[in-house]
Order: sequence, then structure tokens, then C-alpha cells
Amino acid sequence: MIKTKRIAFIGNSLPRQCGIATFTTDLSHAMSNPAEGIETSIIAMTDDKLNYAYPANVVFDIRDGEIEDYVTAARILNNGDYRAVSLQHEFGIFGGPDGAFILTLLSHLRIPVITTFHTILAEPTPSQKRVLQQVAGASSRVVVMAEKGREFLENVYGVAPGKIDVIAHGIPDKPFHDPELAKGKMGYSGRQIILTFGLLSPNKGIEVVIDAMPAILKVQPDALYIVLGATHPTLLRREKEAYRDSLRIRAEQLGIERSVVFLNQFVDVPTLLDFIAMCDVYVTPYRDEAQMTSGTLAYSFGMGSAVVSTPYWHARELLDDHRGILVPFSDAQATGEAIARLLGDDQARQAMRTAAYATGRSMIWSHIASLYLKSIETARAAYRPRLIRDLLTQSMTRPQQGTSLKLGHFNTMCDDTGIFQHAVFSVPDRAHGYCVDDNARALILACHLAGAGETGIRDSRTASFASFIQHAWNPDLKQFRNFMSFDRRWLEDKGSEDSHGRTLWALGICASSDSDRPRRHWAAALFAKAAPVVEHFHSPRAWAFTLIGLDAYCRVTPEDDAAAQLRTVLAERLMRLEHQVSTADRHWFEEGLSYENARIPQALIATGMATGSDELMDTGLRTLGWLMQQQTASGGQFRPVGTDGFFDVGEAPKLFDQQPVEATATISACLAAYDATRDKTWLEAATRTFTWFTGSNDHGVSLVDPETGSCRDGLHPDRANENRGAESVLCYLISCFEVGRASRLTHAAPKLAELQQLS
Repeated sequence: MIKTKRIAFIGNSLPRQCGIATFTTDLSHAMSNPAEGIETSIIAMTDDKLNYAYPANVVFDIRDGEIEDYVTAARILNNGDYRAVSLQHEFGIFGGPDGAFILTLLSHLRIPVITTFHTILAEPTPSQKRVLQQVAGASSRVVVMAEKGREFLENVYGVAPGKIDVIAHGIPDKPFHDPELAKGKMGYSGRQIILTFGLLSPNKGIEVVIDAMPAILKVQPDALYIVLGATHPTLLRREKEAYRDSLRIRAEQLGIERSVVFLNQFVDVPTLLDFIAMCDVYVTPYRDEAQMTSGTLAYSFGMGSAVVSTPYWHARELLDDHRGILVPFSDAQATGEAIARLLGDDQARQAMRTAAYATGRSMIWSHIASLYLKSIETARAAYRPRLIRDLLTQSMTRPQQGTSLKLGHFNTMCDDTGIFQHAVFSVPDRAHGYCVDDNARALILACHLAGAGETGIRDSRTASFASFIQHAWNPDLKQFRNFMSFDRRWLEDKGSEDSHGRTLWALGICASSDSDRPRRHWAAALFAKAAPVVEHFHSPRAWAFTLIGLDAYCRVTPEDDAAAQLRTVLAERLMRLEHQVSTADRHWFEEGLSYENARIPQALIATGMATGSDELMDTGLRTLGWLMQQQTASGGQFRPVGTDGFFDVGEAPKLFDQQPVEATATISACLAAYDATRDKTWLEAATRTFTWFTGSNDHGVSLVDPETGSCRDGLHPDRANENRGAESVLCYLISCFEVGRASRLTHAAPKLAELQQLS
């Protein structure tokens, strides 16, 4: 009995009307081979405003704007005995800023992913670049359909050349056809057929061919231009048939309405092939050079059509060596001359058709499917399980739980109010009650885990952290309180500027990453209320914490102009500080170093990435680099700035007390720098800093208990602090999550000793 090999596809799927849906469905069918035991399924991307009657092989559909669906899809795949996932990536089909929601799914898949990039932008925005790089990083192999795509992935996005496969767009296997026979079948005998097919939209350039038709008709009066395809659904929702109507009016004004036919229908593949079979010239007059892939071009070319096209990237490669004719963009005269010349020269047209068909033999779906299967096997051979839990269980057997983090001490520190501020050894200290700072950190951790599909922190606990923050809000002063006694009495009317900024940071993360949609809406609404007061703050750290929160908040509420303006104001303030304080050999924002120093450059790096400001990113990277020099001991280990008076200009840095919060801030900042630059030096710096927790520190002692997930409060000059309060355990767990996520997205698996601490 042949063992079933299951392969899953993620992408749009028929009956959704678009090219990606057709491609995903066709590739899935081509790779399905019962004789070889290969079974395929599809996870379909669905516009959450629409419903589709999907076929049985669609095992789940993801509503593009619902992050919970991405988490559910990953669980289905992880539990479905799939050998690999084939992801179809296109901007616009996934939810989140520039499709970032797909990263949630990828971040916790435990099977190899082979991603096909259908669009690769030569000049992406910083956010587009970051998302595509992270998708590529989470993939074992990546596929492009043109050599130009390989060039862009290597030179623009920094993808390793050995990771890239170039596999052409597939086509049906059909015999070389006689257009005249096909015309008789379709009812177009006696006409010379010019065909364009695809979802109708302005970027297709249809009006250029319409403008060329009068000149064509002078030479070939029986020519007929057929525009086949429904209006693009997005365009249809926005303006109905206004664009199609404008094309009809244009044809009427030129007096050629009898020579232009608009067939407003989304046709199935057999019908499309009938139309292609009868066309004398296929034309793709696209306006955008950056069109990396065209399924309609692949189909028409591979079936042996004579093609006239504008020189977008896919067409340049496919029509090279006189296999077609390229004409300038938006040039009706050149387009008309090329089409008329082909229609009038049967010998040249037949030679072009023969050359195209011969080349297309290597593009038939059965061959393309074999190339994808080869890519999958290459990916599987090199694949290393990316979840830390999986790596550990290869060498030790222990019960599975809902998260790869150990949360025993974390849970001990919590009650139904929130998380206790301090502990005596490992016992929660009720005498010091609670604070919004730590509950904000706890909400950040909970939302990070929920957004990644981890279930270790139950939802009711996350709700208690959110409730604490809501209760901390003082609507009269427009600020958050900070300290609360054990008997739930607030000890102040408002907290510090820094605690307010940290709470905004948590709200931003919650608004963008929490798995609970109503709570995301709550977080966004409270963020909008609480953010404006920060403009009157004076603390650089409050500005930085708020900027980190704004980075997350603005991704999900891009329409909030006030938030965007606040982001600009706060970033400019930090830049002014750096210009005022920095010298040739000292790059910083203040005259001294105090606590959570790395959060300031992290804020600038994140803001620069989001806004496309090289100046912000460069300043963040430069100051972080200087800070790392100050925080690296002569032996190479991480040495945070001590809290015993901190570090003032002209004085030697204080060695103690060293606290976990500094390590966590540094790890986060280094990972932000890696996201911005893809320079693995930053990734190595983050990993090296993490080892401070596990014993690579000035005392050579581990601060963490890998069985409970607790973390000591830091290092004194002569010993470790044996207390294990909320700030310490939260910082440690957040660092575990961030380093673990980075290792999954980069395939940079930490050593086993480090993994034991991570879990």
C-alpha cells in the first residue's frame, strides 16, 4: 500500500475570480497524483466580506482580516500530517499591513514551507520589504517564475541564491491548434481575431489597443478585438462598471464599436483555451513594467499564439529570441503596426507560433508539478524544525503544553487582579501590590503568544491584565495610574511618564496582535484616548515606549492621522536630542546612561522602517552600535549598565546592579536592527545578550530556572538577587519568545543548552 503524501497549498482558490485562484487550483490539481500517493489540499484566502462555494479539497478558508483564522489554519496544517506547504504570496490577498498577517501563520508552522512569489517589487516600501523578507526567511525554499525575480530577491531583499528556484508558470497540455478550425467552433469564422484576456482593470492597458484599432482596420478590415474577462472584483465594488463603460464609449467615439467585443464573464479554463485556440494574435498591453508574472501570457504563449506585448519583465524573458513582439508602453501606433504586420504575414505569424509552442512544452503542468515536487524534497531534506519545542523533544520526552515557554512562576505571580509587582524569593509579595508597568509587560507577553498561536496563557488571564490597564486609566487627568495596593486602592492619581508610555506600548501590541478581536478594538480605542498627552511629556524613554506602541498601533489604524503626527513629533524630538548630545566618539541621546537604554534606538529603528526614513534608521543603528560597545565586557559577554548610580559622562560605568530589563531591551533592539538590515551581526548580538540570562555574565551564574520559568532579579556585586519579581520573569519570558521567533524565521537554531533555557 502506497503511503499518502499530503501537500497543502495556501492561496486564493476557485471559484474566487482572480489569477492567483486559478494558479493555486491548477498547481494543486497538477501535483495531486493518487498513483504516487500524493494528495493535495488548499487553505483558501477569502475576502471576509464574501463567501465562496469552495470544492471539497479546500479544507479551510482564512478570512483575510481575521488574525484568529491564520492561527487556526496553522493548527490544521500542523495536525494534518502534511509533508510541506506551498504558499502563494501576492500583495493584497493577506490581511494586515502589506499582508503581515501571514507571518502569524508562518511563525508557528512545524513543516517546511515553499513560497511562490507572484509579485516582487523593485522599489518596495520599508514595510513591504520587511514583510517579504520575513516570508522568505520563514520559507525553506522560494520560487519565482522569471530570472528577473531571482535577481530582485537576491539584490533587493537579500535572499540567499541557493534558496531560490526559478520555475515557469504552468500551462495545460494541449496539441498545436489551427485557429481557423477553432473559429468555426466558436462562431467567429472569417474574422482575424485579436484577443486579450484577464480581469478588467486600468493597468491592463486595453485602451491602447482600442486606440490602435483604426490603423489596424485600415490594413485588415476584418480584424476583431475581443476583450475577454470580468471586471476586477475590487474595481467593481469601488466604481461598478465605469471603466468598462469608458472603454465602450472610447470605441464608439473612434467608430470601431463593431470591431471590438467586450465579453464580461469570468471563464473557466476550458473556455479560455477555446478562445486562445482561435486567436490570430494575443496581446498583453500592460502598463506596468514590474509585472513579474502573467498567467494569461503563459497560457497563450505556451499554446502557440503569436504574441504582441509591452515589455514588462515576464514578457521580456518569455518573448526573447523573436518568440513574440515587444512594443513600447502606452504606444498605440507601435502596437497597431505590430498587430497589423502579424495579421498580414501568415508565414511570420506561423513561425512565431511554432517557436512559442516548442518553448511552451517545458511549461506544461505535469512538468511544472515535478519541479515543485523536487523543490519540496530539497526543502524537506534541509529542513530543521523551527519550533523550539520540537527541537527539544528530539532528545528528551516530556508532556506537551500549549506554549514552548515554561509559565509556572509566571502563573504563581498572578491573581485575578493582575500580576504582583515583587516576590520574596519565589513567593509573591502582597505588601507591594501591583503596578501598571508590570501588567503592561504581562499584556505584551500574552498578546505576543496569542498572536503566534500559543495557548499557554489562558484568555481570562490576558483579560485581567487588560482590565487592570483599563482601571488604571484616569479620564480626568488623561493619564494612567501606576501603583495599586493589595487591597485594590490606587496609591496615586497618575503614574510616571515612563509608565504611561509603557502602557501605550502594550495597548499598541494588543491592538495589533491579540487573538481576541473585541479586545483589539478596546486597545485601539484606549490608545487613541491616551496617546495625545505624551506630546507634553519630557522623558525620552516615555517617547521611545510610545513610539514602539505607535509602530504596532499605526499598522492596524493607518487612518489615524493624529497618531501618525505624534509619531513624527516624538521621533524628531529624539533626533534633536541625539544631535545636541552626540560627539565624534560618543553617540547617544543623554549625558548619561540609565535604564532600558536600548529602547530609544529601537524606537527610532522601528519608526524609520515604518515611515521609510533612512535618517531615523541610521541614527538608531549608530546609537545602538555605540551602546553595545559600552555593554560588552572585555571577555565578550554582555554587561548591562549597572543601576548603582548609572553611567554619567566622564565616569566609569557602574558594574552593578545588573538587571534583566536591560538584557531584554537590548535583545529587542538588536532584533529590530536585524529586521531593518538583515545583517546577521545584530542577530548574533541578540543571541549573545540572551546568554546573560543563562550564565554568560560577570558571575557566571544562571539567573533562570528552566523548570518554572522564573528569573532572579539581577546581579549584585557579590551574588545574584534571589528574589524573582514580575519585571524579571516577564523580561525573561519576552526575550525567550523574541529569540525563539527569530530562530524560527531565520532557521538559526540555538544550541541545545540554550534551547533548554528557552523552554
